[in-house]
Amino acid sequence: MDTTTPDLHDTASTASGGRPDRYDVVVVGAGVIGLAHAAEALDRGLRVLVVERDHRATGASVRNFGHACVTAQSGDMLELALAARERWLRHAHDGRFPAVASGAVAVARSRAELAVLEELAASRESGQVRLLAAPETVDRIGGVGDPTIVGGAFLRDDVRVDPRAAVAGLAALLASRGVTFRWGTAYLGWEDGLVRTSRGTVRADRTIVCVGHDVDQLYPDLAEQHGIRRCGLQMALVEPPTGLSITPAVLTGTSMLRYPAFAETAAATVLRQEITRERPDLVAMDANVMLTQRPDGSLVVGDSHRYDLTLDPFLDEGVSATLLQDVATLLGVGGLRVRQRWMGVYAHAPEPYLVAHPAPGLTVVSVTSGVGMTISHGLAARTWAGLEALPAPV
Repeated sequence: MDTTTPDLHDTASTASGGRPDRYDVVVVGAGVIGLAHAAEALDRGLRVLVVERDHRATGASVRNFGHACVTAQSGDMLELALAARERWLRHAHDGRFPAVASGAVAVARSRAELAVLEELAASRESGQVRLLAAPETVDRIGGVGDPTIVGGAFLRDDVRVDPRAAVAGLAALLASRGVTFRWGTAYLGWEDGLVRTSRGTVRADRTIVCVGHDVDQLYPDLAEQHGIRRCGLQMALVEPPTGLSITPAVLTGTSMLRYPAFAETAAATVLRQEITRERPDLVAMDANVMLTQRPDGSLVVGDSHRYDLTLDPFLDEGVSATLLQDVATLLGVGGLRVRQRWMGVYAHAPEPYLVAHPAPGLTVVSVTSGVGMTISHGLAARTWAGLEALPAPV
């Protein structure tokens, strides 16, 4: 299972025209998952090359809320998220890009939503999920708020990074520490430790392919085996209402149906029935109504979800209008002025992430549940721990 041509060895070359350059590891993809794996390799003292087909990251890694949704994970995913949290804060400090241990606020606008938060708070260690009365909830989301707010919860361990700065900042940090980047360079295939690219061939002891939803473009059998599809999101960047300052990420009842720590509560069954009955429009678009505030004050708001092997590129203005109106209602403002709109795309599958080894020395990694920012560095650390336990590739 590879993407090479039969004459790979015959065509091996480098930018310098000599024998293939050699690295301990080649990482394919300079999104957050690829960069996290490169960072872990660097921490192990390895010589690292990152190959990226674009000239900067433009995919899911920069089209998201910039929210490491740590507290709302459970089990294995919570373990990965907590490990990623520590690394995000460390890398941001070293790379001087914004990362805030801000926590998040989950807003309850009904008794059913509040019951989910109460059940989650009772199941966690003291302080990790702290219940909020309605006035404090409103204060934490800007001081006006929907009059239907009945309470909320503060999720202590969540982290915010600005994706438009964090991914570039992490790449710059790694480059300053010796990681080699080849931007504008396509990965064309792998065979027996040789990595073929559009700028020549290199040799690597290990190759880690982190191309997000494009796994099916390189390894279609693997993608089909794991049920990988694309998920398309409608999101927007809006001007902040005058004077609005929101430090934490803000989640709503629809978020409680998506993130496992909420969704696994007994109370979530009643909430799902309530939202299905009262907000079928949000259910139809598989909405996660939430927002984060960027350092310049603008708000990232969204989002909806649709799934297919190949996504139509067209945005539905009705979906956008519904999401914007619900966020405006949540904040208690008259309306929101849109600065930018976009479609985010990420890999989706029944399992939350994929780590596969198609051949000795070759690993494919993809986060398939929309939490790449949340678990990236934790998943990379686990991937490398697993690789170190495998026999060295010959």
